[in-house]
Amino acid sequence: MAKEKKQPRPKAETPRGFRDYFGAEVLERQEMLANIAETYQRYGFDPLETSAVETVEALGKFLPDTDRPNEGVFAWQEEEDGGWVALRYDMTAPLARVAAQYRNDLPSPYRRYTFGPVWRNEKPGPGRFRQFYQCDADTIGAASVAADAEICAMLSDTLEAVGIPRGDYVVRVNNRKVLDGVLATIGLSSEDEATRQAVLRTIDKFDKVGREGVIQLLTKGRLDESGAYIDGVGLDAAAADQIVAFLLARADSNAETLVMLRKLIGTSALGEAGVAELETIATLLDAQGYGPDRIVIDPSVVRGLGYYTGPVFEAELTFEILDDKGRPRQFGSVAGGGRYDDLVKRFTGQDVPATGVSIGVDRLLAALRAKGRISGAMQGPVVVTVMDRDRMADYQAMATELRNAGIRAEVYLGNPKNFGNQLKYADKRESPVAVIQGSDEAARGVVQIKDLILGAEIAANASLEEWKAQPAQREVARGDLVAEIRAILERQG
Repeated sequence: MAKEKKQPRPKAETPRGFRDYFGAEVLERQEMLANIAETYQRYGFDPLETSAVETVEALGKFLPDTDRPNEGVFAWQEEEDGGWVALRYDMTAPLARVAAQYRNDLPSPYRRYTFGPVWRNEKPGPGRFRQFYQCDADTIGAASVAADAEICAMLSDTLEAVGIPRGDYVVRVNNRKVLDGVLATIGLSSEDEATRQAVLRTIDKFDKVGREGVIQLLTKGRLDESGAYIDGVGLDAAAADQIVAFLLARADSNAETLVMLRKLIGTSALGEAGVAELETIATLLDAQGYGPDRIVIDPSVVRGLGYYTGPVFEAELTFEILDDKGRPRQFGSVAGGGRYDDLVKRFTGQDVPATGVSIGVDRLLAALRAKGRISGAMQGPVVVTVMDRDRMADYQAMATELRNAGIRAEVYLGNPKNFGNQLKYADKRESPVAVIQGSDEAARGVVQIKDLILGAEIAANASLEEWKAQPAQREVARGDLVAEIRAILERQG
């Protein structure tokens, strides 16, 4: 009789392009999302939570760098009806579906914010994951560019609310209509959609590849850093120069930038409409006190997604960090959005204006860590050690008292035989304090309180005399347990 083949054990590893989040990372994200939500609600936006799964038809074909959503999303075919569904790749496509599905029930304009994970079936790389968090706010049903100006103002306020001070960021605003006007002047009509999308994706890389890189990609192509050759769009040199002149049209003031843009669009009526919208946005923001130290008109902002129809905006962090090779570089974009008046129309056949912004929460958290504004560490709970197995109820009572006083606390639930292992556990948990009570202390109505942070500092820096003069462990009355630990936590900050 053949031996039954043993099933191999599964490999304990995170799938490629995904990652796990622990302790401090989760809490820092929760705190950031709470700050963002508070700002959005202050502006009158309501929360919305949509399904993580949408039909492929609802998602449409707007994923960057792909022609069909199946190429860039995690999709599967339903057995019952043969239809295809997929994990959402952003928060905007689900909102368009909601706006169409509940159009008779929702107020108009409808203002909503949402946050959660999105999934993209793309090639992962350093800092680029297939699952990441987004936090969006959108206004559906408002045709006025006052809605776009409001989104830009709210984005500015949000960045400051989460810890990015004025001077460390800038919100940059452009208008797709202006770009369309420039493209019309070089003979690229709206009928040539494939070439237009290729141009959009190319100039969206301006910050990464620079002026010469964009010219090469707009014309014949270029070698990338890996040595691979990337085919160009096929425009002639004069057309590429005209597009690059548009990208570099930002001047010292918004008024001067608008003058430059009017020269570049020539006689294009669409381009002039776009410049006029930018002028209105600048006027509205200036009236509210959002000057060029916070929000500027910048023609180099394009946004690669094909569904934008008017104003587009991007929040860029302007401070420097060091890359993996120790070279200084600017952190870059952490949020972006714009007007997408045709997205809901896919469902209803009716014009429904819309505008919104999406914040990359993971990138924003990485920026705050890079600046040392969040630590990436969290303080553990007070650990009540176990000296006598048969007195577990006493130890649990201590932990309950601490919790009722608003102090994180836990009883050590491992094997209590080796007391040293309990203190090692408390260190690994980054606990601030350990509580110790054996039978002798219990009989005398006292507990030992060990300040683990002070103990670590003394062990690392103090002489023997200093260590004796400032003991990190002291005995207090059992009734003073909560007050003593609260005093230690306040001293620790």
